[in-house]
Amino acid sequence: MSNDAQLGERYIAVQESAEFADLRRSFRRFVFPVTAFFLAWYFAYVLLSIFASEFMGTKIAGNITIGLLFGLLQFVTTFAITFVYARWANKTFDPKADAVGAMMDSRSDHDFSDSGDWAPGDIDRALEAERLDDQDRK
Repeated sequence: MSNDAQLGERYIAVQESAEFADLRRSFRRFVFPVTAFFLAWYFAYVLLSIFASEFMGTKIAGNITIGLLFGLLQFVTTFAITFVYARWANKTFDPKADAVGAMMDSRSDHDFSDSGDWAPGDIDRALEAERLDDQDRK
């Protein structure tokens, strides 16, 4: 069997593994609700601008209107989501992704045809190795 075929089988085995499914599930649990929230907030802003122009034109202080404030809050929301995502990814998602990658790298000679052979402690060992590696870099 060629190296490409073996690599393809390994990728398929990882994709079918419980660890990869958990990784995908945790990503979707975070990203889909945040995306839905932001799109709802954005479309509310656009629709209010179209259909409630008097409300959006209401002055708050000087020439600052509700529409201007909501527009600036769009930027604030974007930066807040980026910040929260980066923290979540560093704390939750990246360690899981690194563990799945480390499991695949460390088993390059292993037969992945049965994706149910992942040992429960593999992720914990990979996370610990990653933590120790991070300490060594500091």
